[in-house]
Amino acid sequence: MTKLRHYGYFASLCLLIIPVVVFADCSGEAEATEAGQGHKPQALKLKVAAIAFVLFAGAMGVGIPILGKAIPCLNPGSSLFSIIKVFAAGVILATGFIHVLPDAFESLTSPCLKENPWRMFPFTGFVATVAAIGTLISNRVITLYFVLINVLNTNSFVCTLLQVLELGTVVHSIIIGISLGVSGSPDTIRPLVAALAFYQFFEGIGLGGCIAQANFKSRATAVMALFFSLTTPIGVAIGIGISNIYTENSPTALVVEGVLNAASAGILIYMSLVDMLVAELMNSKLQSNIRLLAGANLSVLLGAGCISLLAIWS
Repeated sequence: MTKLRHYGYFASLCLLIIPVVVFADCSGEAEATEAGQGHKPQALKLKVAAIAFVLFAGAMGVGIPILGKAIPCLNPGSSLFSIIKVFAAGVILATGFIHVLPDAFESLTSPCLKENPWRMFPFTGFVATVAAIGTLISNRVITLYFVLINVLNTNSFVCTLLQVLELGTVVHSIIIGISLGVSGSPDTIRPLVAALAFYQFFEGIGLGGCIAQANFKSRATAVMALFFSLTTPIGVAIGIGISNIYTENSPTALVVEGVLNAASAGILIYMSLVDMLVAELMNSKLQSNIRLLAGANLSVLLGAGCISLLAIWS
């Protein structure tokens, strides 16, 4: 009887202590711990570095089509370039599935959030799905709009690859940039920076090719290239500003980071599969060359595998 009484006292004590501990973590008091203090400055350094890194990648991408005229291996039509592009697509795909999406699940299923509605419905998968479908619909709507308004323009088709690419990239890049900016986890930021740099680089190449085709004046070309290059860094800066509004580890922080990470994951998965892999692997050049196609498939797996290995140390 005495032992049972002691066990009863112990259980009662645990029931009193555990809610207090959980409340302390959820109210942001965990931020005062040594680990909490170490994460935020490190994450901020990575975000600032990301702004410069992604800006450089986008600017380089836009400039590649021009350099490609003088350097054959940098030409977007070369076999080497196809291999590099699908490698990057593998990196972006694995980043969405393995690094960003699990963090979103962790945030939106946290015990710090209310049971209703956050843990009663799979919001992470839902937001990622809506983001992917929204990306598809927005691309189609923008394409249709510019086709209709440019139908009488002799250069309509070139102006339309260009306007859709520019506007579509702006929307996607700002969302992903904000997601990176609000993230408080260095383990999520590192692979996301790599994925964003790859994506900006190859989108920049596509945009640069369209600009070269359209034969715009130098000023218009410079403005469009600069606008594209600054989009994601601006998104990251906005995210950093948003993250300073709320307390780290608070329910608000968990919801904002979780929803944005889920949306970011959906967009990354869509872009890697549809905009990059399908477009590259299904073109006639790869389909008619078995060795090149096999090399491209291996390159996808290698890119996805490399970024996936980072999860071991995350």
